[in-house]
Amino acid sequence: MLTREQVLEGLQHLQHPHWKQSLLELGLIRDVMVKPEQIALTLVSASEEEQVNEALKQEVETVLRELGADQVHIRTRMISDFERAELTRKTGGSTEAPKQASTPPTGAPQHHGLSPMLENGSGTQFIAVASGKGGVGKSTVTVNLAVALARRGKRVGIMDADIYGFSVPDMMGIEERPQLIGQKIIPAERYGVKVISMGFFVEDNAPIIWRGPMLGKMLRNFFAEVEWGELDVMLLDLPPGTGDVALDVHQMIPQSKEVLVTTPHATASFVAARAGAMALHTNHEILGVVENMSYYQCSSCGNKDFVFGRGGGAKLAQELHTELLAQIPLGAPDNHPAEADYSPSVYKAESETGKLYLEMADRIIQKIEL
Repeated sequence: MLTREQVLEGLQHLQHPHWKQSLLELGLIRDVMVKPEQIALTLVSASEEEQVNEALKQEVETVLRELGADQVHIRTRMISDFERAELTRKTGGSTEAPKQASTPPTGAPQHHGLSPMLENGSGTQFIAVASGKGGVGKSTVTVNLAVALARRGKRVGIMDADIYGFSVPDMMGIEERPQLIGQKIIPAERYGVKVISMGFFVEDNAPIIWRGPMLGKMLRNFFAEVEWGELDVMLLDLPPGTGDVALDVHQMIPQSKEVLVTTPHATASFVAARAGAMALHTNHEILGVVENMSYYQCSSCGNKDFVFGRGGGAKLAQELHTELLAQIPLGAPDNHPAEADYSPSVYKAESETGKLYLEMADRIIQKIEL
């Protein structure tokens, strides 16, 4: 069996192409674990060039297999602010790797490096789905609203902007990853909805440890590097609260409208009012409030139990001078993994909750004049 010392010795000669120093000495190889059945480690990405990062990963894997490892597991993550400061000290200068100049295709539409969808007159309506706190079912509402709009014949995309709490791919039952064609990412598609999410680019459900600037950059990449095609509606599943991503969306997409999700509980609606106040402060139109988990309806007798109280959604809508778009009951889709169109969180169109989402989609279509 290989020892940890043998593995570290074997990796010692690998150098980063930009700084010509050992990856180990630079601190870019971490968490090395040697077990009888596999070798696992973390490779820290200090370069913004994906080709460089992928090449380093391949070199590390090759060395480990040459040492005799049967199974190799390499986790990758972006460098943290603290690690970047350490890297600056070790390299004696800037940690910004030199980039190759790239020339955009002739005639390609430019919007400061972002998508032509963001241009005025593009025809795409942006709807940010927000909440004051987590756990109110914001992503469930986003996914089912998107599918309902697609069922009404609209061209729909979802940008899972909840970078820390990404869940859209799993909720929609998407197993394949986006494809890279040329220099563009082709989003995954399910139920007629195009989807991009940080979840597609993270291995083994690893945590995202980023600060504000990196979050904004990821959001811009979702616009600039993804081939969305022509969309009628783009839904953005925002992180809960009023943090960096929500602020970036408000600044980047001044024409974006907003849907607020809450539960009937008074505290949830009180906290959601902050997200609504932020939208109003940045002159974003609030399309309405969705009260999720409004009640539990007994499948046998039909009686409704108001598990989380009553009135929170209506009170929030009144406070923000908007309307209550829908009251969605507490429950889960009656889907089965054996079904061809299985999805853990998407309601069938003919189900009672599915019909509520179709009615909400109709109201939104009327509001934004699609």
